[in-house]
Amino acid sequence: MDLALWTAKTGLDAQNTQMAVIANNLSNSNTTGYKASRAAFQDLMYQNVQQVGAQSTQNTQYSTGLSLGTGVHIAQTEKNYSQGSVLQTSGVLDLSVTGTGFFQITMPDGSLAYTRDGSFSMDSSGNIVNASGYPISPAITIPITAQSVTVGSDGTVSITTAGAPKPTTLGQVQLANFINPEGLQPTGNNLLVESASSGAPQVGTAGTNGLGTITQGSLETSNVNTVTELVNMIECQRAYEMNSKAISTTDQMLQYLTTNLS
Repeated sequence: MDLALWTAKTGLDAQNTQMAVIANNLSNSNTTGYKASRAAFQDLMYQNVQQVGAQSTQNTQYSTGLSLGTGVHIAQTEKNYSQGSVLQTSGVLDLSVTGTGFFQITMPDGSLAYTRDGSFSMDSSGNIVNASGYPISPAITIPITAQSVTVGSDGTVSITTAGAPKPTTLGQVQLANFINPEGLQPTGNNLLVESASSGAPQVGTAGTNGLGTITQGSLETSNVNTVTELVNMIECQRAYEMNSKAISTTDQMLQYLTTNLS
């Protein structure tokens, strides 16, 4: 295959993947706790027609050489873990993290997942659970006698009951942090899981050891900047069109060559 055709084809593939990333960001612009993704590009291997530094004569060298690139590919997608805006909801079990840290969720198989989505509620047993019904870790159960629920900035959960002069502490919502949060594996349903790249979770009390604080009655919105994503989409479209034009032009050149040689 002609090198220009192949190179332009890799450009089409890469821009198509870039558009998928942008589309996913835009579709999650209203998803609680969602963090925008970015595609990272890398060039492919080169054909060294003339090695840089090779001898051009007995006493001279080529200063640049002749290397032909073979295209581009998407090397990875990276999450942007910058803080999203905080939306006041007044929901008793709506929690947001200001700063670093993730809520811990116990999955059905007993493993832990992590999320910035703090839209919690109670199940039929009074357990604090996420939208999928998975309990928060460590587990906290609110009794039916509770008249009010308070979550402090350090995650302490307390309730008041009829006839009790003082609040009763039920437990504490703890946060987990990672050396490399970008290495967490997204699994859907606003959940992330530990990977070899993320490192082990470092669990602690909110507001200590660099962890963020917890705010009750609020949710962290998506950090997707729709204006930026629309600009990226236009750039992606233009790049796709240019690569398509390169294929069309190369095809016309080959047709011209074939016609004139026949």
